[in-house]
Amino acid sequence: MAKNAAPFSAVWFFWIGFLFCDVACAHTGSGSVNGFLSGLAHPVLGLDHIVAMVAVGLWGAWLGAPAIWLLPVVFPMVMAVGGVLGIFKVPVPGVEILIAASGVVLGASVLTAFRPPLWVAAAMVGLFAVFHGYAHGAELPGAQSPVGYCVGFVLATGMIHLSGIGMGLLKRVKRGEWMIRSLGAGIAVTGTLFLFGVL
Repeated sequence: MAKNAAPFSAVWFFWIGFLFCDVACAHTGSGSVNGFLSGLAHPVLGLDHIVAMVAVGLWGAWLGAPAIWLLPVVFPMVMAVGGVLGIFKVPVPGVEILIAASGVVLGASVLTAFRPPLWVAAAMVGLFAVFHGYAHGAELPGAQSPVGYCVGFVLATGMIHLSGIGMGLLKRVKRGEWMIRSLGAGIAVTGTLFLFGVL
């Protein structure tokens, strides 16, 4: 029983935190960016970002080593590149569409237990990370403390990835595969709702 406590604890930690946050779009371009706390809250308050970041950790855990650590490392590293593009206002088309599509594709990958070669999985995660990073980087120039904002944002992103990994560990329990695929379906549906402007 004890060895199964960790994934359940991670799931409860994530969903309790999620239910008590005021969900809003994290990249509307409105509001101030005020340093560490703003960076910490920014990804947590964007449901479209949350589902994609959870999916990265969830998919990595489902695929197993080395994907379980590689995908959650690739995402923030490449996201930083996208952030730089956003800071310098480099034109990048389809940002909102690709952010929504990331939830659809990554969620569907979990749902269908898609097992591509590792480099393909990393490339998929990296591609979507560019657009997530761009959306946040576009707001960074207005920060009172850009460094603090970045630190908070990276920490929050890491925690969301860890929540996804924790959920992925449900594969160790009875009917765990069904639960993981159900989470993937929920992520894909949420991404689809964003894609069509319902959310």
